[in-house]
Amino acid sequence: MDVTILIWIVLAIVIIGVLISCFRIVPQASAFVVERLGAYYTTWSSGSIKFKAPFIDRIAKIISLKEQVVDFPPQPVITKDNVTMQIDTIVFFQVTDPKLYTYGVERPIQAIENLTATTLRNIIGDLELDHTLTSRDVINTKIRTILDVASDPWGIKVNRVELKNIVPPREIQDAMEKQMKAERERRQAVLRAEGEKASQVLVSEGQKQAQILQAEAAKESAILHAEGVKQSKIIEAEGEAEAIIKVQQALADSLKLLNAAAPTDKVIALKSLDALAKVADGKATKIIIPSELQSLASLAVSVKELVTGDPAPAQPVEKA
Repeated sequence: MDVTILIWIVLAIVIIGVLISCFRIVPQASAFVVERLGAYYTTWSSGSIKFKAPFIDRIAKIISLKEQVVDFPPQPVITKDNVTMQIDTIVFFQVTDPKLYTYGVERPIQAIENLTATTLRNIIGDLELDHTLTSRDVINTKIRTILDVASDPWGIKVNRVELKNIVPPREIQDAMEKQMKAERERRQAVLRAEGEKASQVLVSEGQKQAQILQAEAAKESAILHAEGVKQSKIIEAEGEAEAIIKVQQALADSLKLLNAAAPTDKVIALKSLDALAKVADGKATKIIIPSELQSLASLAVSVKELVTGDPAPAQPVEKA
């Protein structure tokens, strides 16, 4: 009796455990593919408690619906100009249909890898080396388009494809490095030449401006000098004119005073004689005197002969 009760207790515990194990909760961004009696039955998505019939239903596969990243190893490819290089790719994909992903292809990741390698070889085979190195975006777009179409029956959506590394042969790398070095040296030489040219242009411009400024300074100096000479001559001429005016004024004033004094004929004769004496003191050998002074001159000569006792040499006298 006790053994029978124990057996029923154990059996009840087993049944309860089996029933409990048949309840499943699907996590977020996941999907369960359920088979019943070996055939596809349904797909469980997240958001509720699921129950599968014991011994009849089976969870065939648990699939993540998140975007996944697969980094494929480098693949040898040959370019159009027969250069062999190694290219490794990264594929970003997402499962959109769990049923097709489970039953569409065996080992889908390996299928995507092989499809990527063959597509990459076909695309690179139509490109030359230089074009391959500068056309990453074009190659990525072409591979993504081809993979997306090919993987659609597998329930896979290819979002992006990136070329991670493009590794050409070592001798090609050496040649490219030498070419890049030569290009850098050429650019450096060009920049240096342009700098020297700009420097010479600036120096020439500076010298030109200096010469222009010197010429302008010399011109202004000459103009100022001419203006100074002109002003000096004007002042000198004005001084001479003023002196002449003053002399004439003084002469006019003396004549006025002389007229105001009303001199007699004798006084005028004496003044004339005095003026004649001053003229005779010069070195001139010929003297022209007015006719009215001839009588006074004769008188003066006679007086001189009487005083000195020497006859004076005869001098020709011309009448005015």
